[in-house]
Amino acid sequence: MRLHADRTERVVIDTRVAAWTASPEPDVHRIMLDRDGAEVARATSIVRYAPGARFKEHEHDQGEEILVLDGQFRDEHGIYPAGTYLRSPWGTRHSPFSPPGCLLFVKLRQIPAADRQAVVVDAAVARCTLDGERAVHEIVLHETAVERVLLVRWRAGHIDEAHEHPDGEEILVLEGDFADEHGRYAAGTWLRQPAGSAHAPFTHGGCLMWIKRGPR
Repeated sequence: MRLHADRTERVVIDTRVAAWTASPEPDVHRIMLDRDGAEVARATSIVRYAPGARFKEHEHDQGEEILVLDGQFRDEHGIYPAGTYLRSPWGTRHSPFSPPGCLLFVKLRQIPAADRQAVVVDAAVARCTLDGERAVHEIVLHETAVERVLLVRWRAGHIDEAHEHPDGEEILVLEGDFADEHGRYAAGTWLRQPAGSAHAPFTHGGCLMWIKRGPR
């Protein structure tokens, strides 16, 4: 299956209205954002576990990256409430489940082979707040020589400088509204911008975003 697999393509998906599809496990569904492959695939998805759902043990032969959007995600290694960022390198295994149910943003087979660092950032979303006169707050979730993963919060009315993304950029709007000269993107919108793209972003009411910069 190939869905938005052309990395030179700019993609915008409003996940609030996108279709859910079944996974191989009961009570686990997903919104496919991009995909290149069959069931084992390079993929970006929104994944929903119903209360009590679980996934059988499996290996991430090219890594997995997760942001817990809602509920509580678990595996044999820990408990991860909403706002937790997880990054599992090549060759890691787990048997995930969720007693209360959860909503996840998941990226599969997109971690560089040389990046062997396992990452768990607790309460990342809760810590990305604005205080005083600060208009922007950034939390670096993970950084390598080729990519940078962040949570970014902007105060209402913030206007960013026009800039280019030489290696591409990916954004998931978590809260508020994000906009640029190409459109306006409500919470739940996923954007993938190709290498060489440019824009002048801003927000009207303020926003919180998960952002990945680097080769897409």
